[in-house]
Amino acid sequence: MLTLYTYFRSSAAFRTRIALNLKGLSYEPRLVHLPAGEQKAPAYTTLNPQGLVPTLIDRGHTLTQSLAIIEYLDEVHPGPRLLPVDPLERARVRALSMIIACEIHPLNNLRVLKYLKQSLNQEQPAIDAWYRHWCIEGMAAFEQQLGDGKTGGFCHGDSVTMADVCLVPQIFNCRRFDVDLAPYPRAIRIFDACMKLKPFDDAQPSRQPDAPAGG
Repeated sequence: MLTLYTYFRSSAAFRTRIALNLKGLSYEPRLVHLPAGEQKAPAYTTLNPQGLVPTLIDRGHTLTQSLAIIEYLDEVHPGPRLLPVDPLERARVRALSMIIACEIHPLNNLRVLKYLKQSLNQEQPAIDAWYRHWCIEGMAAFEQQLGDGKTGGFCHGDSVTMADVCLVPQIFNCRRFDVDLAPYPRAIRIFDACMKLKPFDDAQPSRQPDAPAGG
C-alpha cells in the first residue's frame, strides 16, 4: 500500500492523486492541514524537508515533488503511460506541465500568498490581483502552445498525459480566484474532457476526506 501525504486543496497533491488514480493504484491518505501549519511539524519535515505536500511513501522510500512522483509512477507502473515514449513528444508534454507546475503554481503557492500578506503587509485585493496576474500570463502561454498542431482530444494527442494532470488542478485554482477563462478555449475543452473521466473526478478537492462539508 502506498501512503500519500496530501491536502485537499493543494494543486500539487491534486496532480498526484490524479496520477495514482489513472494508474489504478490504491493509497492510504495522510492528511496534512496546510493552513494550520501541520507541514512545518518536525515529524513531517523529517519526511519532507521543504514542508510541502505531496509526499509519497512507496515500500519505505520517500518521494517528494509532484512531477518527480508522477514520472516515478510512470516508470514503475508504465500502463497507461503519462509521458510519451518518443523524446520530442515527451519533451512537449514536460514543457506544458512545467508551464503550470514550475511557472504559475510556485508564484501562487499558499506560502507565497501568506508572505505577501503577513510579511509584506499586502491587502487581500492586491494579493488576489497578484494571483490572477500569474494565472493569466501562464495560461496565455499554455493556450498558445496548445495551438501548435499536436493537441488532440487532450493536451498531447488523444491520450491523457502529465500535461492534462497538471492542467486540471490549475483550472480549479483559476476558477477559485475568479480568473476569466474565456481566452483559453482549448484548455477549457480539454479540462471538460478530463473531468468526465473518473480518475480526475475522484481526485478533485471536494471529494477528499479533509474537504469541508459542502466542498
